[in-house]
Amino acid sequence: MKTILLLRHAKSAWDSVALSDHDRPLNRRGERSAAVMADHLVAEGPRPDLILCSTAMRTRQTLAPLVKALGLPAPPISLEKELYLASEDALLERLQALSEETQTVLLIGHNDGIGQLAGMLAGRGPEPALGQLHEKYPTGALATLRLPRGPWTALKPGACELLAFVRPRDLDRS
Repeated sequence: MKTILLLRHAKSAWDSVALSDHDRPLNRRGERSAAVMADHLVAEGPRPDLILCSTAMRTRQTLAPLVKALGLPAPPISLEKELYLASEDALLERLQALSEETQTVLLIGHNDGIGQLAGMLAGRGPEPALGQLHEKYPTGALATLRLPRGPWTALKPGACELLAFVRPRDLDRS
């Protein structure tokens, strides 16, 4: 059984027009959300065997508190420029190319691709989580999907069960 964790980067800043989109950092709310989601992922699991992350500043900053929370040894991390603003098809191809040794992968990316990928893969799952996932994939949201059988190459539309869909606001304790 394979598990896919799809995490959209946390809320980013739009303050400086001098920065390229790739170099935009998280804003304060995004930093808080990234920490909350990291704690949630560590507490609720599963622990990723591999982390794939876009090279954009905001995705790397979303990853940072998670790496700290996971502790040592950290899972292998692959920073990949091709994941920056990647389409759902490109993200699907990347997941299909995973080694069979990988059982749980965390992919940190961007919308629209990450939300569309989650919606495409989730063939079944609990309501209202499925409805929330299809309605909006907000910044910082995490979808946990399970591929019940087969190799990574068997990953296709509708092949997964949505186990959970968690948004930072679902965990906000303030």
